[in-house]
Amino acid sequence: MQRVQVGLKVDDMKRIVILTGSELRHEYFRKTLAASPGILVVRSYCEDQQNDLRSQVSLSGGSQRLRMQHLADRETAEREAFQTAIQLTPDLSNPVELGRGEINSALYHDEIVALEPDLIISYGCSIIREPLLSSFPRRFVNVHLGLSPHYRGSGTNYWPLVNNEPEYVGATFMFIDSGIDTGEIIHQVRAEVVRGDTPSSIGNRLIIKMTEVMERIIVRFEALEPLAQPSVPSESRYYTSKDFTEESVVALYKNFQDGLIDRYLEEKQTRWSQLPLIRNQGLQGEEEES
Repeated sequence: MQRVQVGLKVDDMKRIVILTGSELRHEYFRKTLAASPGILVVRSYCEDQQNDLRSQVSLSGGSQRLRMQHLADRETAEREAFQTAIQLTPDLSNPVELGRGEINSALYHDEIVALEPDLIISYGCSIIREPLLSSFPRRFVNVHLGLSPHYRGSGTNYWPLVNNEPEYVGATFMFIDSGIDTGEIIHQVRAEVVRGDTPSSIGNRLIIKMTEVMERIIVRFEALEPLAQPSVPSESRYYTSKDFTEESVVALYKNFQDGLIDRYLEEKQTRWSQLPLIRNQGLQGEEEES
């Protein structure tokens, strides 16, 4: 289905293809972008949840109770955060369901090229490989939930909370490359944290903010400025799903019980000054941290 926003012609709208997953946060992301003025989603490719984190935990052996409870709580929080918006937003994202990893097939590569999008947007999909990887140079934008290059890989907004570093919870918008979260950074945002937060409420609020910023990036794409890139810090951390253990869940919730959020709110200005974000001046109106 195609539509024209009031006051806009189709030719004036950014034509995009979205590569994403099929969980509620992904559905919220694609539906919200597709309903945004100035954006026309010509197709969304939504990968299934095969071999997702819950499946990996269930096959890991040993105790799984705490990890499964954490993931169940996360799913409940996502329903509370996104379900109403999803139900009230018409689906103009032209979704296509596919298996995990199938986006790298020749069939989908040729189909995407034939759609002639202005931009490719990826969030929560498989690692992108050739030939799709290099078919849209500097027009393929990936959002990484984490502040790269400090936290890379899997669970990159989980581990800062385990490590008592809430200032590292955020999102990085980057041009995609062949590495893992190593592309040229376009812009970054940090998560908003309030008293009484849980790990999931912080994450869901960030996803809403990230989606709003992605909309601005798409609409104002030509105004974006090339930025000096940070060097990879010596303390850069890289995690995989195998690092998600029962012990890490214990550490996470102990931190919250021990006053992690209150300490962070008292210290955040100092912490922010020690970890400045990369911010693109081409995004006029993008709010500053306060």
